[in-house]
Amino acid sequence: MWSVLWAAVRSKAPYVTFPVAFVVGLVGHQLERLLRGDPPPAAEEKSISEQREERTLEEIAGKDLTKVVSLKDKLEFAPRAVLNRNRPEKS
Repeated sequence: MWSVLWAAVRSKAPYVTFPVAFVVGLVGHQLERLLRGDPPPAAEEKSISEQREERTLEEIAGKDLTKVVSLKDKLEFAPRAVLNRNRPEKS
């Protein structure tokens, strides 16, 4: 008789365990909430991309964006020596 009872308990264990665990968890949660009180609302933090955008806007705020260096003066993409290598007036 005990083996039949244990087999039944073993097969129905999830149906009994889940409601018991749920009730125990709910009671524990409510007790902790009563003892500690409601947590204060968390301050909303800005994401990294929002911080980056604000920083670039602050950098740009004081600059005059209409004055731009021309590409002839700004040769960052290639060194001057390479561009002037095959010119006849330089040799």
